Amino acid sequence: MRQGRLARARSAVKPVRRSRTLVASVLGVALALFAAGLWISSDDSVPYRGGPLTITTGVGDGVYHQYGKLLEPRLAADLRTDVTLMTSQGSPDNLDRVLRGDATLGIATADAVAALPPEQKEQLRAIARLYDDFVQLVVPKGSRIKSLADLRPAPDGTRLRVGIGPPRSGVQLLTRRILKTVGMNPETHLDAQDDGLGAAAAKLVNGELDAFFWSGGLPTKAVSDIVNPPPDGAGFEIQFVKLDGVAQALQNQPDIAEPQVYREAVIPGDAYRNVGGVATVAVPNLMVTRADADPELIRRVTGTVLTSRQAIGAVVHAAQLVDPGTAIFTFPPLRLHEGARLWYRSAKP
Repeated sequence: MRQGRLARARSAVKPVRRSRTLVASVLGVALALFAAGLWISSDDSVPYRGGPLTITTGVGDGVYHQYGKLLEPRLAADLRTDVTLMTSQGSPDNLDRVLRGDATLGIATADAVAALPPEQKEQLRAIARLYDDFVQLVVPKGSRIKSLADLRPAPDGTRLRVGIGPPRSGVQLLTRRILKTVGMNPETHLDAQDDGLGAAAAKLVNGELDAFFWSGGLPTKAVSDIVNPPPDGAGFEIQFVKLDGVAQALQNQPDIAEPQVYREAVIPGDAYRNVGGVATVAVPNLMVTRADADPELIRRVTGTVLTSRQAIGAVVHAAQLVDPGTAIFTFPPLRLHEGARLWYRSAKP
């Protein structure tokens, strides 16, 4: 009889042990998922309750602003909150606004981010690597300017009129660095003009500029517009100055932080009518936010940025290159925001 009672006691313990084992297993899986960043309990169908968003972009006729205008309604719809778009002079201007808290999101070139002091860089995080900007040194067709060296003053001291981009733009930052690789600077060697892209393009067409620098996604509308005018326009023929070897020269500059963000590139022949196949420099663009931004907000923003790339890319062709496989490669110069990490981990197949 004693043996019977022991057998019944053992059989009663087995379900309890199995139950405890099952609970332990479930908890173990849950903890593993949470640690891996895969436990996302938020409901993307509910409105974001953290307030309105502001995106700082770039000059009104540049690719940054075109991209922002198409992203704005998608963020507003996905988050069901107000989204405001701000034009700016460019990357450094955008970074200042995000650092001050005047903008929630901003677009900036990797070299502009790398140029920040370490304490400011630590206050920022990346959401995604977007697309690359291509440097375009634009001159009228038939110009005597065939290389960077040709921008030097004439023997009589006459300086060429060259657009170098607005003061707080990534264009001017990079233009100054490029000129330095051949021992030049705007103040000493050029009649430098800091117009925005649209004004610089108009001045070139009107004969008021000899050349202008631009750095942006391909194609850039303001450049396309002077090459491909409306049907009633006569058109204006341009050419790009070759910048072969410049990326390597930039990488060798000891005073440039994270110089590996620059790479050799080619402006393809199908970017603009009758212009292309020209060696140049490319630099990645990043979407940035503050390090202390709400992880749930940034997770959802990351999802909208990545899932809308095809629709936006149909209009802004550079956005076609935004891809989850490359978007995570933001370091150097900037680490991913934790909210962005959550989205990328959940999106893995």
